[in-house]
Amino acid sequence: MNVEHLKLFVRLAATHNISQAGQELGLSPAVASSYISKLESALGVRLVHRTTRKVSLTEEGVAFLPHAEEVLESIEIARASVGAGNRLPSGVLRVSAPASFGRMHLIPAMQAFMDAHPGLKIDCRLSDSIIDLVEGGFDVAIRNAALKDSTLVARKLTSDTRIVCASPSYLIKHGKPTHPTDLLEHDFVCLTGFENWTFETPDGPVSVKPRGEFKADNGEAVRDACVHGLGITVSSAWCCYEYLERGELIPILEDYPLISETAIWAVYPSSRLLAPKVRAFIDFFSDYFGSQPYWELEKR
Repeated sequence: MNVEHLKLFVRLAATHNISQAGQELGLSPAVASSYISKLESALGVRLVHRTTRKVSLTEEGVAFLPHAEEVLESIEIARASVGAGNRLPSGVLRVSAPASFGRMHLIPAMQAFMDAHPGLKIDCRLSDSIIDLVEGGFDVAIRNAALKDSTLVARKLTSDTRIVCASPSYLIKHGKPTHPTDLLEHDFVCLTGFENWTFETPDGPVSVKPRGEFKADNGEAVRDACVHGLGITVSSAWCCYEYLERGELIPILEDYPLISETAIWAVYPSSRLLAPKVRAFIDFFSDYFGSQPYWELEKR
């Protein structure tokens, strides 16, 4: 059984795309297709269903996948035991990230990442919609929400602290809330999909659903609306830290921290055989952000 055929099959199981899986391994679509056919012939079973849009595993393919992964993992361990180096990252790395976070924190670091890995090309998709990694053919995604898809693997890159804040002009005009329930008497700028907030108080968790005249589906838009006095909001530190430093936003309710398990995650399709380019991306940005990212003001 050919090891290269196994590598292609495992990547195909993750990407559901013969051309993309082949490209990662430096193979043309025709050669990649022939590798899968040869593997199926060697096993005497059909491993994949082929359509014009994507490829899916057959029942036999699903059963064979963990064994193929185990074989390849054993080979990597054997290579490492005699000092054989890993393959250098190469090819096209397709990345998905939230629009605001990608623009503010991925793009400024991308030159350093590409300088460290000159064999890579980057195809970046910035969108606030949750992208289907497999359907879209993405290698890795940045997310700041809990992982619900069991077919994906998540690695925490860094923290994502949420801050309740308002503009000085708004606080002068409407007063400063002193308790989470006071938010019910104020205008609130909501990020679409995040209308309920739970605070830690001496009397236990307190949940509130503030009301407001304005909401948006983009974190920067919500932050800017708050800066311009439209109301109080909750913003991620990575989104508003510069405005807090300049005094354009004022943190409030600091004695009542938000109860939140949010973080910045790198998410990728589940597979024991992680492509070198994906590993390089995760390792680089994990080090770049660190456990105490530069946007955490109190940690400076």
